[in-house]
Amino acid sequence: MRIVLATRNPGKIAELRRILAGFEIVGLEEFPEIGEVAETGVTFEENALLKAHAVAKGSGLPAVADDSGLCVDVLNGMPGVFSARWSGRHGDDQANLDLLLAQVSDVPAEKLAAHFACAAALALPTGEHRVVEGTLPGHLVTTPRGTNGFGYDPILVPLGQHRTTAELSPDEKDAISHRGRAFRALAPIVRDMLGS
Repeated sequence: MRIVLATRNPGKIAELRRILAGFEIVGLEEFPEIGEVAETGVTFEENALLKAHAVAKGSGLPAVADDSGLCVDVLNGMPGVFSARWSGRHGDDQANLDLLLAQVSDVPAEKLAAHFACAAALALPTGEHRVVEGTLPGHLVTTPRGTNGFGYDPILVPLGQHRTTAELSPDEKDAISHRGRAFRALAPIVRDMLGS
């Protein structure tokens, strides 16, 4: 069964191919006619559904999309749905990281609780859809560490770990990540809805 992942992010495509093994997974690079979908929702679920429905309609295939981000307690859950564009430029990981670290630079380490959150959606060309969520609780470090991963991975240490998510191997990260949890929860729904 062919499924379109509503992303052009190669790191996310690789991660989701590992999690949804057994399906033929393609990214938006195979559908250049499908433009960027504006993330106008105010929740991760709304944004995931916007993207999944747009890609399912544009491709004529089942589409999977997610919206995820970092939620920092002392920032009232922000950057949240604005994580990818926190610095004002969508997808500028370094600028987003630098701004966030500047914003929490005077916060004591014991107050830097945070979590990654992810909503994953499956949408069919018929309009039918399902959404699941996953989280990864932890705390921030103010000096980025590690090169595995992307986004805010170098500054979040998962609960029970001493390494950041960027210091974990891909398999270790997949086993505990917010996206991994959401997509593992979505996998049986995909199999059930698509009959495979």
